[in-house]
Amino acid sequence: MSASPFSAPRSASFAALYAAAADWARHDGLTWVYLFKALAACFLALGVAMKLDLPQPRTAMTTVFIVMQPQSGMVFAKSFYRICGTLVGLVVMLALIGLFAQQPELFIVATGVWVGICTAGAARNRNFRSYGFVLAGYTAALIGIPASQHPDGAFLSALTRVAEVVVGIVCAGAVSGLVFPRFAGMQMRGTVRARFSAFVEYVSASLAGHNDRAQIEATNARFVADIVGFEAARSVAVFEGPDSRMRGGRLARLNSEFMTASTRFHALHQLMNRLRNSNTSGAAIAIEALEPYFREIAPLLAKSGEPVLTAADAAHAAAQLEVFKAELPKRVRATRAELEVHPDAPLLDFDTGAELLYRFIDDLHAYAATYASLAVDTHERERWIERYEPKTNAIAASVAGVRAAIVMIALGAFWIATAWPSGSTLTLTAAAVCALASSSPNPKRTAFQMAAGTLVATVMGMIAVFGVFPHVDGFPLLCATLTPFLLLGVFMTTRPALAGYGVGYCIFFCFLAGPDNVIHYDPSGYMNDAVALVLSMLVASIAFAVLLPPSTPWLRNRLLVDLRRQVVLASRAGMHRVRSRFESGARDLMFQINALAQHEPELKRDTLRWLFSVLEVGNAVIDLRREVAALPADARYARSMPWRVSLRAMRDALAALFERPREDRFDRALAATTDAIAAVQQMLAAFTPPREERHQLQRILSQLHFIRTALLDPQSPLESLMSGPANASEGVRHAT
Repeated sequence: MSASPFSAPRSASFAALYAAAADWARHDGLTWVYLFKALAACFLALGVAMKLDLPQPRTAMTTVFIVMQPQSGMVFAKSFYRICGTLVGLVVMLALIGLFAQQPELFIVATGVWVGICTAGAARNRNFRSYGFVLAGYTAALIGIPASQHPDGAFLSALTRVAEVVVGIVCAGAVSGLVFPRFAGMQMRGTVRARFSAFVEYVSASLAGHNDRAQIEATNARFVADIVGFEAARSVAVFEGPDSRMRGGRLARLNSEFMTASTRFHALHQLMNRLRNSNTSGAAIAIEALEPYFREIAPLLAKSGEPVLTAADAAHAAAQLEVFKAELPKRVRATRAELEVHPDAPLLDFDTGAELLYRFIDDLHAYAATYASLAVDTHERERWIERYEPKTNAIAASVAGVRAAIVMIALGAFWIATAWPSGSTLTLTAAAVCALASSSPNPKRTAFQMAAGTLVATVMGMIAVFGVFPHVDGFPLLCATLTPFLLLGVFMTTRPALAGYGVGYCIFFCFLAGPDNVIHYDPSGYMNDAVALVLSMLVASIAFAVLLPPSTPWLRNRLLVDLRRQVVLASRAGMHRVRSRFESGARDLMFQINALAQHEPELKRDTLRWLFSVLEVGNAVIDLRREVAALPADARYARSMPWRVSLRAMRDALAALFERPREDRFDRALAATTDAIAAVQQMLAAFTPPREERHQLQRILSQLHFIRTALLDPQSPLESLMSGPANASEGVRHAT
């Protein structure tokens, strides 16, 4: 029997319908699951708080919307730091009430100073650790300001408020972890796989000459965002379960090794570009000698001709890289011996390229081996003490703290002077908004959006409290009544453009319209509180716009100065963990500058050029310092020897140049680097060291030569400091 003519169209339509449903489930479906979970956690917290007869169940509702996140690990991390911050704020506020219960002016000043300190700590720290500082300040105001009006009941009031917060945290964590959980650890597996594949593809395409400078810049900018995002995800994944904790050290190591490998490859790629642009016969000889090695790298990163995807594939690639790395020194020595008989051979260029190639293969092998180790639960590579260390400008953090203290003290003075019944709400909300918004790239806009969301919540809350609640009987009907009101706010939080409005709506709808066990219908009190809420956010927004706003060029300039000062760190800091501090700090600062310059592509491009220059010079300086420190104890290698003195002078000149770039400092740094090269060459010519020591000294010479080429790179941001045509033309040549 022949098939029905309708079977093929039906199967095709079913496949299309299934594909559409699967696509909806991966995107909009996840959004609706999150909406359901947020409302379920909110109503669970409300019911538990009412059952326990807590005085303000709305606080438990508000807590749910503060800590609720799409991923379970984020909820657990945020909840952990919220509890810690709440307990610290509780202890501090009880102390302040005990000291200043009879002096409201001193109490407001002391509370404002504490909130300022906590806000500065929140700005200084990153990820969810900053949330602990936010809550330590906010909880102090939330508990202390109402309790200060009734000091005799302050302790009981503080304990009940903490109980309400803990109920909200426990309910949010339970729903997030038990109902359709989404774990950051699962997402990180895909991130690890995608980033390894993207890096392999980038290396292969760049070595084949298929990437232009624009593609290289875009790829490296994406790598910076991936590194910062990966660390944020790793920091919350450890809260999800033992599987993530068992791999936490390897994931941190993977991020660190990726930074090192990408920096090393960029240095190698830049050196080859400089050789190609020099248009000299010697450079052509060096390129011809090095390029055969580059062509062998791409096949090492594949398995059976297919790209590396899984940890098992990475194990195969790591094994191939290990064999290649073991054979590389012998092969390079043979190639160098052939070049030595050539009169025009640029041996220093070849040595520098070969050294960078070996270090890149070594770093790439470590990266692949760590990725492969993730296939098992426990591994020796888990023992890793290096950590991603974010870098935040201390002045910017201090300004955020001073701004929050000024706002809170000013509004507190207004409250005391006017005796406004809702003055306490005005003051404590300003403290919360200043702390929460200070960590966003545009806090002025965030505070304003929260004010707009609160205004909408005021109108919807009036409808709920005075129009709907009088007709509601029973908890199930109460939940059904609140659902459409809360659904609007939660939906807004899932849309990036509306997230600020949604946060303001959800939190302060609960504050205004959240039901208590015994509901009080007080229209005048409701409107007073609503006006206080909106006014506090508008004042905070004005403060962010007037008091040293973060979006102004001064903060970007300070962050750029900090980025350049990473070279100072590489030159002068202790050698313990200096590379991880240098690498993570530079990229973290780059990420912050990009966040402040979202609509300024030229500024992003200039910052990326500075990042490249800082990474090239800083890593070379760290390598140089490690090679010098590894030299044996010998009088010829003593610190007082002229060549060691010239190395220190070169490092000091580089640190001064990057700390404050000027033409005279550029000239001094270039001259000091040239003198250091000459001093090491003179020392090498004066005696014949053993083979291993000679290789160490040649590696030192290679690092010095690379630093000089980086300074003279025409594409470097230092190019504008080159004085005169002599240096400018020398920028495309190399020392020999």
